[in-house]
Amino acid sequence: MELEAAVRGRRSIRKFTERKVPGILIDEILEAARWAPSWGNTQPWEFTVLTGAPLAAFKEANERMFSEGLAAAPEIPMPESWPAELKARYGELGRTMLDLMGIDRADKDARNRLYARMAGLFGAPCLIVATIPRAVAVEYAMLDVGLVVQTICLLAHARGLGTCIMAAAVRYPDALRKIAFIAEDRRIVAAIAVGYPDPEYPLNRFERKRADLREIVRWVD
Repeated sequence: MELEAAVRGRRSIRKFTERKVPGILIDEILEAARWAPSWGNTQPWEFTVLTGAPLAAFKEANERMFSEGLAAAPEIPMPESWPAELKARYGELGRTMLDLMGIDRADKDARNRLYARMAGLFGAPCLIVATIPRAVAVEYAMLDVGLVVQTICLLAHARGLGTCIMAAAVRYPDALRKIAFIAEDRRIVAAIAVGYPDPEYPLNRFERKRADLREIVRWVD
């Protein structure tokens, strides 16, 4: 697959099939992804791959804590507010998703059922958890993690896999740390759900939008 085709074709997958992802394929992706750039070649990332029974246990715990309304406590805080133009884009995506699923915005129960699927990682058979050392400055390490995570997603897409970068997978780091045996000196940053996409699911097929180039680029001649 050509690079530009991979960049334009990669999308967040919100329903996976039950088909298992061969471990050798994940190894192949991570082997290539380790060549992603990082500040001073520090490569601060470390990955934990969950499949099978451990992943099932985490999905159950994540869904249960979400359904019980347990307050999220991610180790990388989520923003509490967004500038108006960013919030508008987020809101548009949310409305699109609800409309495609035939969910009335006022139907809280239906919305919560959709969100519960997110807590269950959309049925993904594999989860790649990205961590960094607690001793490093988060600001630079987060940039590095973003680079390697995008690289993983592009490599997966080129091999026919789907991915979704999920904050919802790291809302409850204590549970994830216990199930995945992640050391206390590692900060849990993000996780990537990986699997084979369900091609018929509406949220895997809708037309995506991006800001016009004139909105995000300034030339100084």
